[in-house]
Amino acid sequence: MRPDLFASDLHLSPARPGIANAFHAWARGPAREARSVRILGDLFDTWIGDEGIDEPFASQVVASLRAIADAGVALGVMRGNRDFLLSARFAQAAGATLLADRVVTDVGGVQTLLLHGDELCTADVAYQRYRTWVRDPVRQRLFLALPWPVRRAVAAWLRRRSRMATRDKSDAIMDVSEDAVIREFRDAGAARMVHGHTHRPATHRHEIDGRACERYVLSDWRDRATWLEIGPAGVRPCELAG
Repeated sequence: MRPDLFASDLHLSPARPGIANAFHAWARGPAREARSVRILGDLFDTWIGDEGIDEPFASQVVASLRAIADAGVALGVMRGNRDFLLSARFAQAAGATLLADRVVTDVGGVQTLLLHGDELCTADVAYQRYRTWVRDPVRQRLFLALPWPVRRAVAAWLRRRSRMATRDKSDAIMDVSEDAVIREFRDAGAARMVHGHTHRPATHRHEIDGRACERYVLSDWRDRATWLEIGPAGVRPCELAG
C-alpha cells in the first residue's frame, strides 16, 4: 500500500532556488509514489492572485504539481497565511483539490485532523485579528481587483510590517496554544493532528478526555524537502535534498 504524504511551509519563491530544486526533485520522486499528497499551507511564499500561474516560476511549480496528480496521486492543497488567495484557476491547472481550513480524514485507520496551524496560535491576538481581516471575502475581492503591480507592492509592504511585528513577539506567543489544540481535538473527534505554520517540527502526545492523541508539527523547507509519511511502516519524517 502506498503511503500518504504531508508537507507544509515550502515557501516557494524565485528568491530561494535551492528549495525550488528540492521541491521539483520531491515531485518527480516520492510524491509520485504516494497514495495521496497533502500540502498544508504556504506552498508559496507569496500569492497575490491566480494570475500568478502565468509567471515562469509559478508555472513550473504548477507543472510539477500536475505531474503528481497525473500519476494518479490524490493531491490536496490547503491555503496558508502566505498563500490564502489560492483559488480555482490554480487548482484546476495543478490538478489539485483546494482543501478547507480544517479537514478530518481517515489516514491509516486513524481519524486525522489536518490544519495549516496558524489558527492554533490564539495567544497572538494581533495576528488573529489580522488573519480575520485579510480573509474577509469582500476585502479579498477588492484586493484582487487592483492592478497586479499594485497588489505586489501591497504584499511587499505587508510582509515588511509582519517581519517588524514578529521581531517584537516572544516565542511563546507565536507558538500554538494548548487550549486551542485541545479544542480542535475535541471538536474534530480525531486522535491525530497534523499541522505546520510554526516551523517547529516535533511530535507531541496529548490526553484529551481520557483519549491518547498525537500531534505532528511539520517542518518548514530550508535546504531540502521535508515531509511526514504515514503508511505501512508507520509514521515517519522524511527528507530529500534538491
